[in-house]
Amino acid sequence: MGFRPLHDRVLIRRVEGEEKTRGGIIIPDTAKEKPMEGEVVSVGPGTRGDDGKVTALDVKAGDRVLFGKWSGTEIKLEGEDLIIMKESDIMGIIA
Repeated sequence: MGFRPLHDRVLIRRVEGEEKTRGGIIIPDTAKEKPMEGEVVSVGPGTRGDDGKVTALDVKAGDRVLFGKWSGTEIKLEGEDLIIMKESDIMGIIA
């Protein structure tokens, strides 16, 4: 992919949720909520502190992360829907 985020930004691909409930009811696309889980595609180099040093990010490409429902900005890159957000919008890494 020909895109690299700047500073403390992270590029994320949403992970699609379940198509059915536990009881077997199929959820139509119009009733689904956007998933709040995703896979990190690319990360920026980090934040620059007051002393001029760059602090690396805690997340790396390939990590599965949990983020807020309305976090980030949705973009379309090479025909794929992705989200770009600051690292501070990420709630945690899923092990």
